[in-house]
Amino acid sequence: MADDANRAAFMELQSRMIDTTAKIKQLQTQMRSKEGEKKRAYLTLEELRQLPDDTNTYKTVGKVFILEPKSVLFNEQEQKLNDSESAIASMQTSKDYLEKQQGEVENNIRELLQQDPGLARQILSMTVQ
Repeated sequence: MADDANRAAFMELQSRMIDTTAKIKQLQTQMRSKEGEKKRAYLTLEELRQLPDDTNTYKTVGKVFILEPKSVLFNEQEQKLNDSESAIASMQTSKDYLEKQQGEVENNIRELLQQDPGLARQILSMTVQ
């Protein structure tokens, strides 16, 4: 009976570990994407700063270029930069939380396997075959 309970607990911990790992990888991918957006916005801002105020600037909308004042484009890029920074900070907080959860699950698995060496042998025998 205890063996079945330990096996069920291990399976549940294993599925939590897999879910947490997948969520962390997804967050890392989203963070890389936001970092790219942030970098593009920053570089665009740097180029816009070098232009005189009366320069014609164009905004892309699909395949079309629309004439916009420099100030409008500058404000849009600043907003993109700020949005990206806040999104990255939020994602980092979520990632830290998930990594903490992952560590707790690892410790729980370790404790379970130390409590039930028979379960550890069964798991090892399944992976070796």
